[in-house]
Amino acid sequence: MSNHATNRLAGEASPYLRQHASNPVDWYPWGPEALTRAREEQKPIFLSIGYAACHWCHVMERESFEDPDVAALLNAHFVPIKVDREERPDIDQIYMTATVALTRHGGWPMSVFLTPTLEPFYAGTYFPPVDRHGLPSFRRVLEGVSQAWTGRREEVLQGAAQLTEHLRASEHFDPAADTLPADLLPQAGAGLARAFDLTHGGFGNAPKFPHPLELRLLLRLDHRSPNADLRGMVTLSLDRMAAGGLYDQLGGGFARYSTDGRWLVPHFEKMLYDNALLVQTYLDGWLVTGTPRYREVIAETIGWVEREMTSPEGAFFSSLDADSEGEEGKFYVWSRDEVAAVLGSEAYLFSDVYDVTASGNWEGHNILHRPKTLAQDARLHGLEEADLEARLAACRQRLLARRGERVRPGLDDKVLTAWNALMISALAQAGAVCDQRWINQAARAADFVLGTLRREDGRLLRSYHPKSGPRLLGYLEDYAFLVDALTHLYEATFEVRWLRAALTLADAMVDLFWDAVGGGFFFTGRDHEHLIVRNKEPEDNAVPSGNSVAALGLLRLAQFTGRTDLADKATETLRTFAPRLAVMPMAYGQMLAAVDFSQGPTRSWVIVGRPGAADTEEVVRLLRGRFEPRRIMVALDPDVAVPAELATLAEGRTMQEGVATVYPCEGQTCAAPLVGPAALRQYLGQAPAE
Repeated sequence: MSNHATNRLAGEASPYLRQHASNPVDWYPWGPEALTRAREEQKPIFLSIGYAACHWCHVMERESFEDPDVAALLNAHFVPIKVDREERPDIDQIYMTATVALTRHGGWPMSVFLTPTLEPFYAGTYFPPVDRHGLPSFRRVLEGVSQAWTGRREEVLQGAAQLTEHLRASEHFDPAADTLPADLLPQAGAGLARAFDLTHGGFGNAPKFPHPLELRLLLRLDHRSPNADLRGMVTLSLDRMAAGGLYDQLGGGFARYSTDGRWLVPHFEKMLYDNALLVQTYLDGWLVTGTPRYREVIAETIGWVEREMTSPEGAFFSSLDADSEGEEGKFYVWSRDEVAAVLGSEAYLFSDVYDVTASGNWEGHNILHRPKTLAQDARLHGLEEADLEARLAACRQRLLARRGERVRPGLDDKVLTAWNALMISALAQAGAVCDQRWINQAARAADFVLGTLRREDGRLLRSYHPKSGPRLLGYLEDYAFLVDALTHLYEATFEVRWLRAALTLADAMVDLFWDAVGGGFFFTGRDHEHLIVRNKEPEDNAVPSGNSVAALGLLRLAQFTGRTDLADKATETLRTFAPRLAVMPMAYGQMLAAVDFSQGPTRSWVIVGRPGAADTEEVVRLLRGRFEPRRIMVALDPDVAVPAELATLAEGRTMQEGVATVYPCEGQTCAAPLVGPAALRQYLGQAPAE
């Protein structure tokens, strides 16, 4: 930061915006003041979009936004506006689409020039301070755009109008026929297989992202039609990611992506949403394979969230920066001498296992990773696996404690509804199988979101920070992700209040976002400010698309409650976007998961038993320990009136012979009730309980 007097961003809640508060640029936040000035003065807008953990955003700030000469150019000829893409994904989506249309690539920082009526006419991402690597300097860009606006304004306005029409046209979707293609899911599986890296796991080459949605889809396809190749793609990916530098071997949690193809060198920022999605992916992997390492990764990642990403109120922060002390990754890397100083006689063993060398494995430093499996390392060192793991665990704790003395990366401590919902869902699902404490964390966060990030009239809000309180109207993803999370929290607790809240939000979501003409859901509500496009954003990006999560969430709610109107909205959403699904499975992993659920067979397990009784706990444990991606679970207390929300599923369900009784249904067909745990075990193909 410079020593310049603070600008208008100093009063903002977003940590990203406040990072720019001392720039000499006369920044505005997005809002009426800036937009009115642009219209009144007929100046173009320079729109800069980024986020707190973005490394190249920091670089461009140091190189350009802190340069007084560059700032003078910006201030004289433009109305400069800063946007946090995490708070305003609506703005980010529109202008990212424009940037890709103009340049054939996107990313952050995003640099877009707009007319005073908000139509884009020139765009890019990072611009260097001098001409470099085929990119013009930012100063040259500013001068060129200013000259074009002054000397060729009609031409600029015409181009901006054409681009805006293109953006609006791209929001037109041709729905599929009344039924989805029968081969849609197999086609998607084949497409994912073609993109798979058979050597290192994952999809594509560097930079390599984890793609948790696609990995979960592969397990769904394997469950539907057992396929060792699909399952092998998932396990190879999970194994390699957890062994690589992408995963924080000391503190748990995953970085955003790997800059290489073998998961060694991460882009060191850590995002809440990535880790929420990967916890769910490793949970699926553990349920399918029983691999102990997957459960360890779940526990370690949730441990990181508890330790570093949880607010005093129980909500979850957004991200950790890639940089500390101005250097990317400095907090996470090691030298061999540092490791030796901490570990002493154990340093050789640890360094051999985690590839710590004198020369380093990345720019002279060492990124901790596991080139070999635990079994291979144990054989090489003549140790039992359990003994080796115990010694390594002790070493990791000592190094983690030493790392805690370093200058930490910046924390973006705003709370976002959608991202919190993803973590609530992850904690609820993992807690139901592994650790009750995680369910309690999920419930605490859900209570915070429902109590703090909702107006008195029930309207969800997007963002919370102690500096500002709750603010900004919630988007489709805030509603859809929270609906989904609350259904999973119901299944983890069997407290009907969560299901009731999910239904209330689902009805509000349909009211605010549903497109009655074209089908599917808009990203912004009907009460949102007017932007140049009201888009739908069906593709998955860093987080799953709101339309895909809405579709799956509504299908699940319909199965719980018998609300066919909700199922109809979900089915129409899938039809709206179906033609794109088989063509681009890498962009629609979550929506294909909704297709998988919609095509069934779905299963309902209704348990009637006394809460806390040993027999009830046993049947719940048996069912939760199975990978069944197309199921819901309901538990009814025989001594309590059936909640209205569950009346359809509960009809005719009673506890028999004084023990927990399970009613299994597949689709519209129900089997005879299973009385007691032994009967359930036999039904599931397991030996009867002894």
